Amino acid sequence: MTARALMFQGTGSDVGKSVIVAGLCRALRLRGMRVVPFKPQNMSNNAAVTAEGGEIGRAQALQARAAGIAASVHMNPVLLKPEGDRGSQVVIHGRVSGAIASRDWSSRRDRFMTPILDSFGQLASSHEMILVEGAGSPAETNLRAGDVANMGFARAAGVPVVLIGDIDRGGVIASLIGTHAVLDDADRAHIRAFMVNKFRGDPALFADGLRTVAEMTGWHSMGIVPWLAAVSRLPAEDAVPLEQGAISAAHGLKIAVPMLSRIANFDDLDPLRAEPGVSIVFVPPGTPLPLDADAVILPGTKSTLADLAMLRAQGWDTDILALARAGRRVLGLCGGFQLLGRTIRDGHGLDGAPGEAAGLGLLDVTTEMAGEKTVREAAGVSPAYGAPVRGYEIHLGVTEGPDCRRPLTMLDGQGDGARSPNGLVEGSYLHGLFHADGFRRAWLASFGDGVASTLAFEAQVDAALDSLAADLEKHLDMDGLVNLSEPAGWTPRR
Repeated sequence: MTARALMFQGTGSDVGKSVIVAGLCRALRLRGMRVVPFKPQNMSNNAAVTAEGGEIGRAQALQARAAGIAASVHMNPVLLKPEGDRGSQVVIHGRVSGAIASRDWSSRRDRFMTPILDSFGQLASSHEMILVEGAGSPAETNLRAGDVANMGFARAAGVPVVLIGDIDRGGVIASLIGTHAVLDDADRAHIRAFMVNKFRGDPALFADGLRTVAEMTGWHSMGIVPWLAAVSRLPAEDAVPLEQGAISAAHGLKIAVPMLSRIANFDDLDPLRAEPGVSIVFVPPGTPLPLDADAVILPGTKSTLADLAMLRAQGWDTDILALARAGRRVLGLCGGFQLLGRTIRDGHGLDGAPGEAAGLGLLDVTTEMAGEKTVREAAGVSPAYGAPVRGYEIHLGVTEGPDCRRPLTMLDGQGDGARSPNGLVEGSYLHGLFHADGFRRAWLASFGDGVASTLAFEAQVDAALDSLAADLEKHLDMDGLVNLSEPAGWTPRR
């Protein structure tokens, strides 16, 4: 079997490519098609773990769920995890494969295109339809020479493209027509159609806008996607929504989350954000942690020592220690767990620049960055809360110390994490801890004050995907999109 394929690129970042592909995966699955998502190259510190024990972007894991299939490393063969302002860790087929500086990107294109096309070929041989998600925008012509994520891939694999524009940010007509204008003829020939996303109001008011874009580009309009409520119930792909949604006021149980500079796997907090009686306050740099918070959660981080320095530079260490002295709860997840210990050592620079530093000292543990990176799915129980847990580990480092004798969870028979003697400070390496309804309910109930949860989070995510699929069926030309797809290796007629 050789699958048909269709690629979705955007006029910019955060125009809704990931959500559109997830919704289309669910819609086509409900039509009975064997559909699979694919993103050639992703850049994100928000990673998921596959059954093979590899890393891929969280967005592709959600899209796989929408398609009703298990996530695979072949759905996102190249994952770049930023380690600073000018470089990234490189993950190929789920495994760490060194690092790359931003300035070296164009010269390494061939290194990435080979595994990308290999994965695409494997998916094409076993599925009916591949929905491909681009990255950023093809209009960034300064990056075209080294591109493997947009037109570079589309042309190499022979895949037609639909361009998505975001009307909510303004200038959507100019961005669609402008993309057409800056592409060269060969790249432009791969774009077959366009759609407009995030429309508020009566779509009929934009009929002239669609006509203008179609006349100026020659592309077909696939429709207008309105602003959809279901999207807010789906995990975010990157930290942009956090930056846009940082707040200083809250109601109910108030949990402060410092926005670390290398924040990772922040979707751990999505179930808490969805709780009606809980407010997650994302605290941006330059703002102190609210001292009326009931708890602090330190999220994952791509570089523990670097974010420890950043945390201290912001004065957040003082805020956290003050809250802990006042009897407030403190929880660290993965890198956040490491931050809570007495010492963090990285003599070989496995997690950033080599070094050693004293942690916050709220847990009597030390972390040594050594050995192989742990990447695995895991399940077990939390002895402290008497509830089952399930998720994944993805971390460097081994954490040991007296407080580890009080593990927060037992995973596959082994202790994970630690708790302070009074139980107010906790840490765990398990991502997805709060996705387990039983654990989340027990943890929230331990605060008292009538905090009770009835949320079934995973069921809510599936319901949101179903709702998204129904809305796309209603507002897009779904038959037209299927007909636009072509077998892998397609060549556009000039």
